[in-house]
Amino acid sequence: MRLEVVQVPITDVDAAKAFYADVMGFVVDHDVEHIPGMRVVQLTPPGSAASIVIGTGMTAMAPGSLEGLQLVIPDLPAARRELVQRGAPVSDIQDMGGMLFAYVADPDGNRWVLQGDPAVDVHGTHQL
Repeated sequence: MRLEVVQVPITDVDAAKAFYADVMGFVVDHDVEHIPGMRVVQLTPPGSAASIVIGTGMTAMAPGSLEGLQLVIPDLPAARRELVQRGAPVSDIQDMGGMLFAYVADPDGNRWVLQGDPAVDVHGTHQL
C-alpha cells in the first residue's frame, strides 16, 4: 500500500490553488470538474510521490482543520528563504535536538510542518 493523495479542506479553490502552486511551488497535476459542483485540483510537492487534492464537493472536513502534514526538505534554511520571498508565512526555524523544523499555514489555516535534513544546520551549512 502507498499513500498517494491527501485531501486538504479549503474554502476558496482558486486562492488555495494559487497558494500551493505559486507560493509553495507545488506542481498542478490537474484541475477538472468531473460533475457539476465537484472540482478537483491535484497538486504535488516537488520531488514527492504523494499529492494533495483540493476542490469542491469532496469532503466534509472543515476548512483549516488539517494539521501536521510534513514536508521533508533537504536544505530547510534555503527552502525557508525561498518560500518567504514568495510570500509564504513560514515560521522561524527551530532546532529540536538536531532536527530542524519550521511551520507554515495555507490561507484557510491548514497547518504544515517543514522538516529539515539533520545534516544541514540552521545556517544552511552541512554538518559532518
